[in-house]
Amino acid sequence: MVVTILSVDKDVFSIDEEVLKRLKNVRIFDTTLRDGEQTPGCILTPPQKVKIARALDEFGIHVIEAGMAITSVGEREGIKAVVKEGLNAEICSGCRAVIVDIERSLECEVDSIHLIVASSELHRREKFGKTLEEILEITTNCIDFAKDHGLIVELSAEDGSRADINDLFALFTTGKEAKADRFCVCDTVGVAVPEQIYARFKTLTETFPNIPISIHCHNDFGLAVANTLAALKGGGKQFHGTINGVGERAGNVAIEEVVMSLKALYGVELPVKPEKIFELSRVVSDNMNLPVAFNKALVGENAFAHESGIHSSAVLKNPETYEPIAPNIIGRRRRLVMGKHAGKAALKEVLEEFGFHVNDEQLIEIFDKMKKLADLGKKVTDSDLVAITETVTEGTIEEAVKLDELTVVTGNKITSTASVKIATNGKEFFSSGYGTGPVDAAMKAIESALKNTAISQIHLEDYHVDAITGGTEAVVNVRVTLRKGDNLITASGAGGDIVMASVEAMLTGFNKLIALEKRKNHEK
Repeated sequence: MVVTILSVDKDVFSIDEEVLKRLKNVRIFDTTLRDGEQTPGCILTPPQKVKIARALDEFGIHVIEAGMAITSVGEREGIKAVVKEGLNAEICSGCRAVIVDIERSLECEVDSIHLIVASSELHRREKFGKTLEEILEITTNCIDFAKDHGLIVELSAEDGSRADINDLFALFTTGKEAKADRFCVCDTVGVAVPEQIYARFKTLTETFPNIPISIHCHNDFGLAVANTLAALKGGGKQFHGTINGVGERAGNVAIEEVVMSLKALYGVELPVKPEKIFELSRVVSDNMNLPVAFNKALVGENAFAHESGIHSSAVLKNPETYEPIAPNIIGRRRRLVMGKHAGKAALKEVLEEFGFHVNDEQLIEIFDKMKKLADLGKKVTDSDLVAITETVTEGTIEEAVKLDELTVVTGNKITSTASVKIATNGKEFFSSGYGTGPVDAAMKAIESALKNTAISQIHLEDYHVDAITGGTEAVVNVRVTLRKGDNLITASGAGGDIVMASVEAMLTGFNKLIALEKRKNHEK
């Protein structure tokens, strides 16, 4: 039976009902903690691995590849820590086709191994200098050893998208005879196209109908989501991916994009919690210290942000005009950005979110001042907008957090340290901190001083510095984005001292968020 689907742009296309049924049973294999951690410069500690693994499990991931046990003692500690959590997900370790890799995985007491085997002639020749027959013998020995020790085995054909189809048949036939539990085809350097992947999966799943076959896509040409969907439609039972698409080079397929493509575009609900997507994205970004691109699909800062007056006005009337899905579905909120393209309707909406209720005359004055600021080429921050509004409405903001004293020591032979004295709620707090530089040290000292206050719930989302003037005496502008719960605000500080400008931006942001929260509570 063929099912007709009405897509977002109202074009009608058809998909076999059996394919839709199969898509609903697709499993997710997360490799954020293994392939994702291979992002250059990314290192996760055991506690960070555990924090991410918990969030993945809560989201509903079926298999968590917690790392590659052979890598190091620290890596094994991280994998063991994840295993000890007793999560619902199957915990896996990546392995080369080497017995010692499997032995190290067994030490970690994982449920399964992801056995990565060279499948293309290029990889066999250049990486290992071995023939297909030699690779097949090694594969058999590794699977036999793993199965003898009670492990689930997923046999992965590295560079499988470029391998001769007969070589894949030979590898998977060897895996079947050795009792491998699952197979995987890897588009290792992201060079496959959807038509090729669909045809390859159609052939493989018909040849090996009783063994689930996964797809593992990289995003070098931006085709990872399209290729993953093509593999699933071609018969794939599971897909590998990472949160935020982190990974080597251009990254892996972003799990959240595949999940929401299936949900919003194909009407297929996977057994996960979409409302956890944004929170999960931030957990991964924060712990991996990998910022999410502003224009990243679904989880980027601008994914549900609108500045254009025409767009903002239309969205306020009917969000479907410029939003493919409601942001709350993935745990997000719509954001109206003020700038040279913004309109009065959006401005009024933003001011009301901040707790300001202005009349038409005040709105026009605020609008004009905001436009003039934007025309100077300056980014209009939330703090700028609040300051303009307070001037027009003759309002004032209480300075709830105040810096009394800051001392910073830095140099080429010492670790940068800072000490602060901060006043809030009639109390003074003293603390110190150290960091990779004077700014980092100052931020750590402030964080330490306020760790037992409500302000500790405010998190730094973004930090950006611009030099306003040139030379060694340049004036810098520091812009920060802070979040507390659903409230997000930007603030800035400027001056010749980057440390003081940074502290000014942070404290300004603290005070604006506190004031915003008070206004919202008052409105309730």
